This record gives sequence, C-alpha cells and structure tokens, in this order.
Amino acid sequence: MDFNLDETQQEIKGLAAGVLAREAAPERLEAFEKSGAPYDEAAWTALGRAGLLGLVLPEDAGGAGLGPVELAVVLREVGLHVAPVPAYASLALAAVPIAAHGTADQRALLAPLTDAATVLTGAYREVGPAGEIAATARKDGDGYVLDGVKTFVPYAREAARILVPARVEGEGVGVFLVEPAAATITPQPSATSEPLSRVALNGVRVGPGALLGGTADGAAWDTLRRSAVAGAVAISSGVIEGALELTKEYTKTREQFDRALAQFQAVTMQVSDVYIAKRALDVAVWSGVWRLAEGADDAEELLTIASYNACDPVIKALYTCQHLHGGIGLDVTYPLHRYFAWGKHCGHLLGGAEDRLDALGALIAQEA
Repeated sequence: MDFNLDETQQEIKGLAAGVLAREAAPERLEAFEKSGAPYDEAAWTALGRAGLLGLVLPEDAGGAGLGPVELAVVLREVGLHVAPVPAYASLALAAVPIAAHGTADQRALLAPLTDAATVLTGAYREVGPAGEIAATARKDGDGYVLDGVKTFVPYAREAARILVPARVEGEGVGVFLVEPAAATITPQPSATSEPLSRVALNGVRVGPGALLGGTADGAAWDTLRRSAVAGAVAISSGVIEGALELTKEYTKTREQFDRALAQFQAVTMQVSDVYIAKRALDVAVWSGVWRLAEGADDAEELLTIASYNACDPVIKALYTCQHLHGGIGLDVTYPLHRYFAWGKHCGHLLGGAEDRLDALGALIAQEA
C-alpha cells in the first residue's frame, strides 16, 4: 500500500501550504482573534484565488472535479496552519454532497464557492450519537415541512444554505437545502473561534427543489456523513502535526540543568508517543479517503478507525504536547493553545471516543 501523494496532490499540498503560511501566519491569527469576525475573509479569498476551493467542485460549476484525497490534502493544511476559514463547512459538509447528488439548479449554488464568494454548511450532528437522524420531514403539498434540532452546525448564520438531513415518512433520509433565515439559530460554545450553532427547525417549510437530488433514499446523507468524518479527521491530522512540530522545536531549544529538554530520555519517549499517535491517524486518514475515492465498501470502517484515533490517542497526545511545554503551553500568547483547541473541536464534532468505538463495533457486527 503506497501512501505517497501523486504529483498533482503534491502540487496541491505545496500550494495550500504556501498560501496558508502567508495568510495564517501567527501575527495574522492574533489580529483575527481580536477582530471578532466569524472567519478570516482575506485568507478565505486567497484560497479561492489560488483555485484550492474549486478542486472538489464539479467542472460544470467551474471546479476541477477532484475527489476525497485532494480534499483531505487541503483540509489537512488548514488544520496544520489552524487557519480560521470555513473550508470544512463549505467543502466537506456541503459541496461534496451537492456535487454528488444535486440537480442542475442545486449545483449552481457551488459556482460562487470557487471564488470564495459564498459560504455553505451542513448539519451533521444532532443530540445523541453521531450519525443518528431524529429530524423529520413530512410532505406538505409539493413541498416539505421540517422539524427537529441540529447541533454544532458551523457557520450557520454566515452560510447561503444549510444542508439538513431529515427522515421522510415512508421513504428514507433526505438532505434538504435550507436557508438560514428560515430556521431558529442559537450560538453554541466552541473551543475555537469558529462559530457553532444550534439550528431548530420548528415547522420550517421548504419547496420541492430543496430536497437534494429530489430523492430521500439515504444516498445523499451517506455522502454527507462520510465526507463530514473524512474532512474532520484530515483537519485533526494536520493539527497534531502542527502541535508536534512546535513541541519538537521547543524541547530542542528549552534548557534545564544546562541541557536541552530533548536530551532527557523521558522527554524523548513522550515526543515519540506523540509521533506514534500522529502516524496512526495519518495511516487511517489516507487509507480511508483513498478507499472512499475508490467507492470501496470498507471506506466507512477505515474512516471510523481514523475518527477514533482523532478523538482519543490524538487528544491524549495534545495533552502531552502541553505537558512538555510546561506553563507556556497554556499561554494564549503562544500558538500551542490553538492546536489543542482545534483538536478538541474535531473530537466534539466526531462524537467522542466512546461513540466512535460504538460505531466501529456496529460496523464489525454487520460483517460477522
């Protein structure tokens, strides 16, 4: 199994790294955090101008028509630079399912995204286990009436549309494109600067053109769910790499008892533990998105393994990074706190370690 990126993917990685190294430099992040803005518009625009937002969009929307691996490359760089942009929400939670299942009119919503002229998002989570759908949609004339509550929806107020999965009586799970103004949106606490919201659907009526692809057979929901997990674990993979690089540099230069911290065996062993957690997640992420790109049956199992690693070993590794930094690891003037917050943020979106183990156990039981 070869986990090396091909030439095109390497070029995408280099381009994304270059753009974000400039647009998400530490001084830029500090200025953004003081601004109170929901996201860094300059960085978001720079990603659009570089063509990075259009990579996974269909060609008829002005995109390149690439797939899950290329999306993971971009989102991993977003995590590595902890860049405050709505890339995960717009691409993984919205653009991927719209591109795969949308009608011509629905796919037209993606065109402005290539230039960062819009924001889209998806309501992946509800109260309870990740992936469970309690929200309902009942037919009403030629449209539908939606009821239910979605949680941890990123950029709900800023989005042009929110993708809302709901159960349609007598059919299956459909995904509906809902305008934010039609729902009741309440801010929720977030570990990062990213705005999260509770989205209440109290009898929200939508027209027939709001149902993604015009069908409620569960296919669009499956795509959204898998893309949501793939995107979150890719970001987490970048986050732990960024935290590890900071920790390595700190332990090589910080001295105690006239010796660099990195020269102490106990420190070296703890840094090695962080590296192992990072590599375990990397392997699961790349194998998962590769199998997703291939349409393989085991893609969901691999992504679930990756999500468990993001929720447990990687979170523990981030604690280790903080511990090795001592007091400075908790100082908000030092960049490590951003990586810790982003890692916890991804863990919450994915549902937590126990939820991920339950999901993995259910998948294994299906195969037995």
